[in-house]
Amino acid sequence: MTTPADHDAYIAAAPEAFRPSLTRLRTILSRVLPEAEEIVAYDMPGFSIGGSVVASYAAFSRQCGLYLLPEAVAEHAEEIAASGLRSTKTGVTFSPSRPIPDDLVERLARSSRDAAAG
Repeated sequence: MTTPADHDAYIAAAPEAFRPSLTRLRTILSRVLPEAEEIVAYDMPGFSIGGSVVASYAAFSRQCGLYLLPEAVAEHAEEIAASGLRSTKTGVTFSPSRPIPDDLVERLARSSRDAAAG
C-alpha cells in the first residue's frame, strides 16, 4: 500500500474484510477525541492532539491494530487480555472475527489522550 492521502484513502485501499473494522475505529476515535486532528503518520491514519499522535490504526494481512501511547495500553492491559486480545507496548491487535470492544476502544483513547496531556 502506498502512503495514503487521508483516512478515507487508507480505508478504501485496505483489504475489504477489514474496512468495516477500520471505519468503526475511525468513528469511535473521532467521537471520543473531538479535539484531535486527523492525520496520516508512519503510513497509518491517526489522531493528533498538540503535535502528539494519541491514536492510530492499521490493517495488515491477517489482522488490524489500534495504536496508542504506552501508558494507555499498560493501564488497560488486564482488560485487553480478558477480551482475548493480544497487545504490545503500544498496540492492540484484533481481527474482524474477534473485534476490539467499542467501550475498550473508548477507554484506551481517553487514556492515551490523558497521557499525552501529561
